[in-house]
Amino acid sequence: MAQRSLEDTPKWAVVIVFVFLCTLSMLIEAALHLMTKFLKRCKRKPLNRALEKIKTGLMQLGFISLLLAVGEEPISRICVKKHVADSFLPCREENISSELLASSATKASALNKTDPGGKMKNDSCEAKGMLPFVSREGITELHIFIFVLAVFHVLYCVLTMFLGTAKMKRWKAWEEETRSLHYQIENDSRRFELTRQTPFGKRHLKLWSTHSCLLWPGCFLRQFRRSITKADYFTLRTGFIKTHLTVGSSFNFQKFLARAFDDDFEVVVGISFWIWMFSILFILFSAHAFYSYFWLPFIPLIMVLIVGTKLQVIITQMCLESGSEGAVVRGTLPVKPDDHLFWFRQPRVLLHLIHFILFQNSFQIAFFSWTWVGI
Repeated sequence: MAQRSLEDTPKWAVVIVFVFLCTLSMLIEAALHLMTKFLKRCKRKPLNRALEKIKTGLMQLGFISLLLAVGEEPISRICVKKHVADSFLPCREENISSELLASSATKASALNKTDPGGKMKNDSCEAKGMLPFVSREGITELHIFIFVLAVFHVLYCVLTMFLGTAKMKRWKAWEEETRSLHYQIENDSRRFELTRQTPFGKRHLKLWSTHSCLLWPGCFLRQFRRSITKADYFTLRTGFIKTHLTVGSSFNFQKFLARAFDDDFEVVVGISFWIWMFSILFILFSAHAFYSYFWLPFIPLIMVLIVGTKLQVIITQMCLESGSEGAVVRGTLPVKPDDHLFWFRQPRVLLHLIHFILFQNSFQIAFFSWTWVGI
C-alpha cells in the first residue's frame, strides 16, 4: 500500500501531532527558563553559563537533525559503487542476511513498478547497479541516534552536577567542624608532632609512597576507597590558607571549592570542536575491520582511572614534599599547593580530559542504547 502524503492525511491527525510537539517544546523551554531564574537567584553564575552551554549543544544537535531532514532525499539519491558501499561495515559482510537483501530488492522493484512516470525507476541506484550513499532508512536511524545522544548528554551533565553538589555538602560538614574547639586544640600551632604521626602523614607516608615504581599502583588502588578523607581536606585547607591568606583566617574553604566546582563544571559540559572530531573517529572505528568492540568502549574507562590515579599521586607528592622538610611539624603539616605537580604544569589538562570522558561516556551509552533498541 502506498504511503499517503501530508495532503491526503486527515487534518485532525496533523493537529494532534502539531499540538503535542508544540506543548512538549514549550514545557522544555519553561523548565529551562525556571532553572535559569533559580540559578540567578542563588547567584550561581558559572552554573548558569554551563546551562547556556548545554542549550547551545542541544541547538547544535537540533540543527544537525534539521539538516538531515532537509537533505534526506538528496543524500539518498547519491549513488556509489557496491564495493565502496560494502566497505567499513559494522558487521561482517557474510553476516548480512540474504533474505533482507532480497526483501529490499523486492520493495525497490515494487516501488519502481508503482511509479507512473518511471522517474523513480530511472533514478534509483538499484537500476544503475549501484547502492545509495546513505539510505532513507539510515538517515531516519541517524535522527533517532542524535535524539538519544542529546538525552544522554543532558542526563550525564545533570548527574555530574548532582554528584558534585552531594560531595560539596559533605565537605560543608567538615568546614563547620574547623570552627569547633576540638579542631582548634588538635591543630594548635604551639603543638609539636612527628610528621608521620599526623593524620595526613599516616595516610600518605607509606612504604610504597616513597618508591616511584610503587607510587602509581598504590594510588591506583586507593582511588577505589575513599578518594578524599577528612584529614586530606583539613590539610589542604590549611595549606591553601597559609599560601594565599593569613594563618588563623576564618576563610570558608568549602565555599571556595563550591565556586571552583561551578567554574570547572562550565568547562566540562560543552561540546567543543575537538570533541566532535573524536566522536567522528569513534563512529569511523566502529567498523568491523577495527574490532572496536574489544577496545573502543574501554578508552573512557581507562582515562578516568588514569585521571583518578593522577589526582591521588598529586596529593601524595604534596605530602612527601612537606614531610621532607623535617621529621617534626608544628600544628598542621605545611602542604604547599603548586601547579608543578600536574601534567605540563597545567591543571586544566585534567579538566579537558574529564570533559572528553563525560561526553564519550554519554556517546557510548547512547550508541549502545540506540543499537540495542534497534536490534
